[in-house]
Amino acid sequence: MDSYADAFDAEEIAAGIAEWAAVESPSFDAAAVNRMMDLAESTMTGLGAAVERIPGADGYGDAVRARFGWGEGPGILVLGHLDTVHLVGTLAESLAVRRDGDKLFGPGVLDMKGGMYLAVQAIGKVIASRGRLGLPVTFLFIPDEEIGSPSTRALIEAEARASRYVLVPEPGKPGKFVTGRHAFLRYKLHTYGRPAHAGVAKGVGRSAISVMAQLIVQVESFSDVERETTCRVGVVNGGNFVNVIPTECHAEVLCVAPTMPAFEQVQQCMGSLVSPDPEVRLEVEAGPVRPLFEMHEATHELFEVAQRVAREVGLELGAGQFGGGSDGNFTGALGIPTLDGLGVCGDGVHTKQEHLLVSSLVPRARLLAGLFEALSDRNR
Repeated sequence: MDSYADAFDAEEIAAGIAEWAAVESPSFDAAAVNRMMDLAESTMTGLGAAVERIPGADGYGDAVRARFGWGEGPGILVLGHLDTVHLVGTLAESLAVRRDGDKLFGPGVLDMKGGMYLAVQAIGKVIASRGRLGLPVTFLFIPDEEIGSPSTRALIEAEARASRYVLVPEPGKPGKFVTGRHAFLRYKLHTYGRPAHAGVAKGVGRSAISVMAQLIVQVESFSDVERETTCRVGVVNGGNFVNVIPTECHAEVLCVAPTMPAFEQVQQCMGSLVSPDPEVRLEVEAGPVRPLFEMHEATHELFEVAQRVAREVGLELGAGQFGGGSDGNFTGALGIPTLDGLGVCGDGVHTKQEHLLVSSLVPRARLLAGLFEALSDRNR
């Protein structure tokens, strides 16, 4: 029985998400991310959680951990991030917070301020209805997920190991819970050539950009789109003056692997890269990795509970493994029961058309509230 059928108001939730989206928080801007963390900290304190601010490391923003110390032993971890891919100024220039019918646009409304705000609203209604649950509930707000969680992976894994379940309110998928995630591997390529005047037809110059261009074609050829294995270059920079042969070029690569054989093949391909010009030096720098998260027995049991709750609120949701990594990769790969894709529904992730569907807010909030209750009651 859904005890939260009349508990949520879509317009109220949308207004709260809009307020969070209006605080710009790109991953690389620690001060901006921390302004968002201030808002999360204040919100969770208002709900009665014991809130801990964890100082940022390596130049990234802080994390916020908020605990409801109900029950004993391991409990529920709600895991999500408040950083976005949208730079400061996006609100004014290209993605204002605005409403167009059922669509609410704004930086992070879908990925994933909307999902974390929805989970906060859900636990608030549970508290109002029951006072407390039989399991501890911890919210962990992450500042650097969009760049691979380089400063917070250890924190995430430690918190997950102390938890019985992990719920991740990343954007919802049509008709599916996310019960697995493809692996993500990040690399940086660096090429170093020799300078010369670019107007000289022949000479000692060796172009770092020219070599990088050839390498980009090679790297992206490693993709097998039909099998969902992809290698893509998303950032390139090099050179100083158009009339000087460039001595340096740098590129960032994101590789996605849906299986362990694909993961190992990506590592082998990236590790075997050599410069096509022996006089231009190549360095391949391996970066953060999101491990492969495949559904295991413990996650399947969690999925079955969630599926029953979903049916009670009128949602028919199956299971599926997807790309688009999340911090759930870390927890699922550890073997901890992890259910991802519990957030709001919409489209345009990582684009200037990012939006959520206001019509999805109440059903998804009821799902989260019901799941909190079901997991608590299941472990009495």
